[in-house]
Amino acid sequence: MTLIQTSAFVALGSNLGDRLATLTSAINALRRCAQVELLAVSDFIETEPLGPPGQMAYLNAAAWLQTTLAPGDLMAELLTIEQLHGRIRLPDQRWGPRTLDLDLLLFGDHIINQPGLTLPHPEMHRREFVLTPLAQIAPDQLHPVFKQTVKVLLDSLRTTNPWEFPKVPVSS
Repeated sequence: MTLIQTSAFVALGSNLGDRLATLTSAINALRRCAQVELLAVSDFIETEPLGPPGQMAYLNAAAWLQTTLAPGDLMAELLTIEQLHGRIRLPDQRWGPRTLDLDLLLFGDHIINQPGLTLPHPEMHRREFVLTPLAQIAPDQLHPVFKQTVKVLLDSLRTTNPWEFPKVPVSS
């Protein structure tokens, strides 16, 4: 039986503790996942947080994976990595501070809407802090609902909000 390889894209974010160490550790954890190959990681960018006031700035990035896992199984791996980095998901807390946030943005051209997994990520096209690093590693990746590339989605956001995020140097 031949396993099907699928490209998947993950957004990474952290605004608590040593953000750089946390994101670097999360990337290394992705490298160690069975049935997952890490193809590319964007630069890290520092961004202002969404949600309640008084939060620290985020460090954000995007990763491009190749996997033979099913979408739900990959999501389970991401949640495990979050938990290993001290993430506690509270049902009544949205957009709060977090040690690590891993969002599955795209999984091939899959469109899924089920409890615990919505693909493509329902807010990615509205979030410059997601599209900026994603466009760095996959500008021509097509959004399966809007049928537009990541670069086009980012450019359309920037026409209404022209902001360039600073790149944060990352040591290997």
